[in-house]
Amino acid sequence: MTLALEHDWIWDSWYVHDGELWHGYFLKAPKSLINPELRHFNVSQGHATSTDLKTWEHKGTTFAPAAGPAWDDYTTWTGSVVRGDDDLWHLFYTGTRKSEEGLYQRIGHATSSDLHTWTRVGDGQCLDLTGPAADHYEADLMHGFWHDRAMRDPWVMRDPDGDGWLMFFTARAPGIPEANAGGAIGFATSPDLRDWTLQPPVFTGGYGQLEVPQVFQAEGRWYCLFCTAAQHFSKEQAEALEGGPVTGTHYLIGESPRGPWRVAPGFLDGALPCRRYAARIVETEDGLRILGFADHPTGETFVGEIMDPEPVIVTGEGLLKVVPPASE
Repeated sequence: MTLALEHDWIWDSWYVHDGELWHGYFLKAPKSLINPELRHFNVSQGHATSTDLKTWEHKGTTFAPAAGPAWDDYTTWTGSVVRGDDDLWHLFYTGTRKSEEGLYQRIGHATSSDLHTWTRVGDGQCLDLTGPAADHYEADLMHGFWHDRAMRDPWVMRDPDGDGWLMFFTARAPGIPEANAGGAIGFATSPDLRDWTLQPPVFTGGYGQLEVPQVFQAEGRWYCLFCTAAQHFSKEQAEALEGGPVTGTHYLIGESPRGPWRVAPGFLDGALPCRRYAARIVETEDGLRILGFADHPTGETFVGEIMDPEPVIVTGEGLLKVVPPASE
């Protein structure tokens, strides 16, 4: 079974385990819009639970844009959930505002005791491209050069080398002549999940955007998952990939969460047209599993549902590989 809704499209998703259940969070928008391209600015966040990542119980809407004028009154996009030392669950998410036509993205923070009902911390905003490190980012909208001021898809995790927390997000670096070589993995640090300090990006290059980053360790190596589209490959990456650019999910290999990072050879999970996008890799009792939304797996029609998980292995060379279900 897939995670699908009769009346809504589903796309980007993220997952957390509470010790008993998997909680899946996802962006959703009504199919009554007719045109799936309109979903991005008619969005809310959904919530479902599962014991096996295959059979899901839909819990309904869990988070949505703020009512009235606010920094996140237009969209509440992709994020991540972690459990803090305060025993609360912390949601970090992307927000945009109507008065800016959704072109400037910022990162927000909300908390919950039950993983479903979320309360913004203050006005919700916890990080913007400001301060001493902002010069390392494309901090203003570059009209005619790139389509947005990118700061989205926060992935938060404990710092394995300290007592605090790390945040990775989709961003862009300034002053790079080739637009498709300016994508970056942004970075911030916090001692307590509430006060965040913007740091320089941990990686820049290869693509115009590295969406939905996820940093994790497997078999002693660090990986940073990301997704991108065929039209956002840099000239160098396009020429390096046998068969040419595809759309889907790939990854970086690093020595630590802070890097240095490098683009893995090949491409992990891509196709034209795109089969699965915005994938996450989760660790289960049976090993690593990849989940993402069905984009255009059979051609022209957008599907908009979460596909069943598929196994991922780490090869002897330290590379990630998706194992087709028939080979499991």
